[in-house]
Amino acid sequence: MAARHLRSGLPLLRTHLAQGSRGFASQVAKPTGKDIKVPEALYGGTGNYASALFLTAAKANMLDKVETEIRDVVEASKKSPLFSQFIKDLSVPKETRVKAITEIFAEAGFSDVTKNFLAVLADNGRLKHIDRIAERFVDLTMAHKGEVKVLVRTVIPLPEKEEKELKETLQDILGKNKTILIEQKIDYSIMGGLVIQFGQKVFDMSIKTRAKQMEMFLRQPLDI
Repeated sequence: MAARHLRSGLPLLRTHLAQGSRGFASQVAKPTGKDIKVPEALYGGTGNYASALFLTAAKANMLDKVETEIRDVVEASKKSPLFSQFIKDLSVPKETRVKAITEIFAEAGFSDVTKNFLAVLADNGRLKHIDRIAERFVDLTMAHKGEVKVLVRTVIPLPEKEEKELKETLQDILGKNKTILIEQKIDYSIMGGLVIQFGQKVFDMSIKTRAKQMEMFLRQPLDI
């Protein structure tokens, strides 16, 4: 079912994406040295922290290492209820938070960039937002490397042939300089078909959405 919807929707997908994706293929190049800039603007507190970490890590030529370390911190917070509680508990004195974080990650062999960043979060009471900050930081590193994460929601796994066809279509639209990373997610709520999402773009070919559109159409008064 998903494969049939994909084949029938590919021409429409090309048109839909082409209308708003021309800028995607020519996004910020990968500057080096003093000219390093964030590849896309992020807003809000978590966006500001993520952007600051990106710039610091990029200038130190440590983006990959810092990304791995930040992911490790998030994973640790998920696996350890004690650590998770500690980073969220603002009743812990600031000095205690900073000292503990510095010692824990120094012992873990983390880079100075990551240690200092986590110490700043601890000092400002922002460690509880590490999940979201890490997510937005990874968005920046992916954009810097020309990677585009595409989420495909279906009710059954997309066959390898159809996944390849979708990837080739996206590659044509977004540009050969982009690395397309497809993530499949089973979502029974869409009832059938598929939903494709990357960045702020969503292409909905689900049966659920089409059924809603049909219902709205049928509810319209007849013009006789």
